[in-house]
Amino acid sequence: MTSPASRDAAATESGSAGASAEDLAVIAEQLGRPPRGVLAVAARCPAGHPAVVRTAPRLPDGTPFPTLYYLTCPKLASRIGTLEAEGLMREQTDRLAEEPELAAAYRAAHESYLAERNAIEPLGTDVSAGGMPDRVKCLHVHIAHSLAKGPGVNPIGDDAIAHLGDWFTTGPCSA
Repeated sequence: MTSPASRDAAATESGSAGASAEDLAVIAEQLGRPPRGVLAVAARCPAGHPAVVRTAPRLPDGTPFPTLYYLTCPKLASRIGTLEAEGLMREQTDRLAEEPELAAAYRAAHESYLAERNAIEPLGTDVSAGGMPDRVKCLHVHIAHSLAKGPGVNPIGDDAIAHLGDWFTTGPCSA
């Protein structure tokens, strides 16, 4: 049996300091591959499984990875894919052009995202994720951000979550 200190040291070395071995095994099952650059589980589904991870700005091999919050739950990812196919991203992008308050809140989400990522490791870019701050190009990122940070931080993610309904109550969890 490994001590907590040696387990934490091994996790830090592999880029997974804030996720347990059990979490990493579930995430690997969810993704169908070993997870990379996991710093912590940022949100869990109602069943207690990881749903969103916080990732390092650089993967262990040094590759930049600007997506700070990464969705891992396949059930949720599938439902979000349906929302994207139904045109929700286009509708939200149109709203950004028509609703200055929404656009300002979305810009604030972008700036907050960059500040949080840069506090871990600056990548030297103003690119955040999901099309921020001018368009919506990936609901998975926005929902992951909203689930990780809670309501009121990313208005596009919050809106998309409202469109999901009770995604977690329909059928068994895949993890």
